Amino acid sequence: MFSIARNAVRPTLARAFAAGRASKHTLPPLPYAYNALEPYISEEIMKLHHDKHHATYVNGLNAAEEAYAATDSTAKRIQLQSALKFNGGGHINHSLFWKNLAPASETGGKLKSGGALEKAIVRDFGSVEDFKKKFNTATAAIQGSGWGWLGYDPATKKLEIVTTANQDPLLSHVPIIGVDIWEHYKNVKPDYLNAIWNVINFEEAERRLLEASK
Repeated sequence: MFSIARNAVRPTLARAFAAGRASKHTLPPLPYAYNALEPYISEEIMKLHHDKHHATYVNGLNAAEEAYAATDSTAKRIQLQSALKFNGGGHINHSLFWKNLAPASETGGKLKSGGALEKAIVRDFGSVEDFKKKFNTATAAIQGSGWGWLGYDPATKKLEIVTTANQDPLLSHVPIIGVDIWEHYKNVKPDYLNAIWNVINFEEAERRLLEASK
């Protein structure tokens, strides 16, 4: 999964720059209805988050890549790095995030008992509840916007809790679960973080772990 996230931008950029123009990124559709995560995440929030915020990152990334491909100026390309990182990270992170969630009536909130993910969480954090508490504490401490991650370290072969600022993608670990922190629940972070576990797609998270640990 690390290679998927890491390479989501690089091959596209390489092809675009080689051709002298930028490829177009598109907004991926949600894999469920806007209201499917209620009452834990509202339809209003999902529409704003997907249709406005994620769409803005997609448009910003396309514009930054086009500007990069259109110039031979090293100074201009250096100036564009922050826009590429911010919008590219936002696109990568949110594309993972939508798959990271599922309706509670389906796979949302259901961690497979005795599965690979549960065993790894217990091994590295003591218990599932201890993991959630540590994750929520670390993520709530983010100043402003950012992401809380359950990441897999290929070197140590262990799960770790990591945070990134703004829209920075997780590059030091394989992303297993990612939670975006912004104006959810009118900035009441603890409520949002407690609620989101009811719609975390643990099935998808376990798939990512199994792929990462091959």
